[in-house]
Formats: sequence, structure tokens, C-alpha cells
Amino acid sequence: MGNLISKIQSISGVLSIFLLIVVIALLVCVVSLFLEVNRLNQKYRVFMKGRDGQSLEKSFRRKFAMIDKGLDAAAANEQEIEKLKEIMGNTLNKYAIVKYDAFEDMGGKLSFVLAMLDDKNTGFLLNAIHSRENCFLYIKEIVNGESYVILSQEEVQALKQAVNFRQN
Repeated sequence: MGNLISKIQSISGVLSIFLLIVVIALLVCVVSLFLEVNRLNQKYRVFMKGRDGQSLEKSFRRKFAMIDKGLDAAAANEQEIEKLKEIMGNTLNKYAIVKYDAFEDMGGKLSFVLAMLDDKNTGFLLNAIHSRENCFLYIKEIVNGESYVILSQEEVQALKQAVNFRQN
């Protein structure tokens, strides 16, 4: 027994240092946990301030109802957008203008062809021929990108530009 006591006394310095390190590590852990609990308590107090369980449930239900209304409004907006896209497809939203000199003795490119088409390439060509004395307007129907009457070079050019028109 005396042998055991002498061995413990010989390592008591090392054992004391080891236990001191363990105690310091445990103190650091306790302080860290204490700070974390305080942070959670503060968040809990802010979250539950002025609310009991029932009023908190009512608050959640109100928020969910607002979310549902927002989703319903978004769905209605999508339907309206689809209707508008359909309407826009039937409008004359593709166009081109080609200016040219109808007569050799006149400059300034006062004559022009205006092509107006919808998404199905149906619409019209408006050809304005400007001379010294008069201005003549001719309109030609376009169906699916084609005309039933012969087109001039300028009209063909305007039609091609309108068919290939890309909106940004």
C-alpha cells in the first residue's frame, strides 16, 4: 500500500496539470453552451412575444391564406397572359418597309412598300407609288406568306423582311 501511495505522489504534478487542462476545457464548453442557450432564449422571446399558442396558430393560418391567394393570383395572371399571347398572335405585329424610286427620273426614294403581317404571315402589302403629279396607293392581300397576285421586286423584298421579322 505504501508503494502505491509513493507512486501517486510521484505523478501528482503531472496528474494535477492534466486535471487542470480538463477543468479549463470543461469551463470553455460550459460558457459556450451558456451563450448558445441565451441566444436561443432571445430568439424564442422575440418569436413568442405577445403570442400564446392559439394566436400563433392564427398567425400561421393568415400567412398561409395569403400565400394561397398569391398562388391563385399568379395562376389567374398566367391565364390572362396566355389570352394576351393568343390575341397578339392575331395582330399585325410583323412589319417591313422598303423605300425605292418608282421612276428613273425621280430620286429621294419617295415610293415605298409597307408589309404588315400577323404570326401566321397573313396581312397586307401597301404600295405607295409617288410620281411628280400624284401618289397612287395599292394594297395586296397576303395569306400564309403568299399573294394571289403578282408582286413587284420591292413587294417581294418587303414581304420576305416581314416574314423573317423577329421581335426582341
